[in-house]
Amino acid sequence: MRAVLRALITGYSGFAGGHLADHLLAETDWELWGTVYGTPGHIPRRSPRVHEREDDLRDPGSVARLVIDSRPDFVFHLAGQASVRDSWSDPWPTFETNVRMQLNLHQALAEHAVGARMIVIASNEIYGASDVMPTSESAPLSPRNPYAASKVAQDALAEVYGRMPGGNVVRLRPFTHIGPGQDDRFVTASFARQIAEIEVGLREPVIRVGNLEAERDFTDVRDMVRGYHLAAVSGATGEAYNLGSGRSHAIRDILDHFVARATRPVTVNQDPDRMRPSDVPRTLCDASKAHRELGWRAEIPFEKTLDDTLDWWRERVTASRLAGVPSEDAGSGAAAEPPSVPGT
Repeated sequence: MRAVLRALITGYSGFAGGHLADHLLAETDWELWGTVYGTPGHIPRRSPRVHEREDDLRDPGSVARLVIDSRPDFVFHLAGQASVRDSWSDPWPTFETNVRMQLNLHQALAEHAVGARMIVIASNEIYGASDVMPTSESAPLSPRNPYAASKVAQDALAEVYGRMPGGNVVRLRPFTHIGPGQDDRFVTASFARQIAEIEVGLREPVIRVGNLEAERDFTDVRDMVRGYHLAAVSGATGEAYNLGSGRSHAIRDILDHFVARATRPVTVNQDPDRMRPSDVPRTLCDASKAHRELGWRAEIPFEKTLDDTLDWWRERVTASRLAGVPSEDAGSGAAAEPPSVPGT
């Protein structure tokens, strides 16, 4: 390996990708290469150690050129379509995008960067409504939506290519992660944005909600990307690791927290049209393998994650208002639509 290591982050301009870049810039001397696409989520700090690329990861030739140019020691594959709701409305592009991009990366690494370690990010969605609580890596895979099926395929591809001569793949199965910079297509960010807009008078002080009883194992994205880094340097080749807090919270807990911290009174109204039961009522992570083999645990309190998320949206909404940006364009998703209960 070179004196200064190189890491390639696909999805560098996305939610987790941006936080991972910040973490690696702060904790390592690595040179970073990152693929950017669309509207940034969490924008990493600028650094001369970062090389941004606009490569189409669905194109094998583009991916090959990226790998040849970056010559990575580590690849963190975070790019993809991450919305469960969007996967139902347009399933084939979700499956094609998530699987094809990863396949192109495996092929390019096998040809141009043999030995480079690839960190493949699946999702707890692959377990579906698991009967095993907390859920460990040995639980059966039972996807309940097209997004989850695409992540099962990604996990399987990683196992296949990890077994090839020179293969060096670590599989991660993160449970739901939230925090500042998340797209407001997802429920935590959607609530935070609505509260921020209510506070400055851009929205009536009413939040219309559906089923709030689903419970998820939430982890701060900043803890999660620390786990990605530890998996890269300490994970065993071919192994799968769950990452999660080991605690479940109802969606209602998130909304109650935000309403209690709002600077204006907020009314919560249940909308019968949104009262669909969740096909996965509860998730709870068993991350004991990551504790034992990676030395990783979630550390940031749930309440701090929510406060930081709300403050991020307050800053964004205020800045957009001062710049004259209409409310519906202040974020990257449509807050008026029912938010997605996230799996990742």
